[in-house]
Amino acid sequence: MGLLAWAMMGLAIWHFTIWLPDRYWGGIVGAFIGSVTGAVLVGLIIHGFSIPGPHATHLVTAVEGIPGSLIGIGLIYLEGSRRERLHALAQA
Repeated sequence: MGLLAWAMMGLAIWHFTIWLPDRYWGGIVGAFIGSVTGAVLVGLIIHGFSIPGPHATHLVTAVEGIPGSLIGIGLIYLEGSRRERLHALAQA
């Protein structure tokens, strides 16, 4: 259940990417993958690479996915911006 909570939090945070310029590596799908992957990885790190079961999952479990989601989106955005910049330099 903890894995589901982290993934759903990553999905929820991903919806806010429509307010940013589309410079993600892989477009909006890349942002989705970065958000969900980041949320799940940070959640696993926080819990020592074990997934909380149904009785150990609380609201705080879902909130633990927020930092990872933001980190994942940020990394995908930075990589996309870097590739866009390199492509513009190659065209010039």
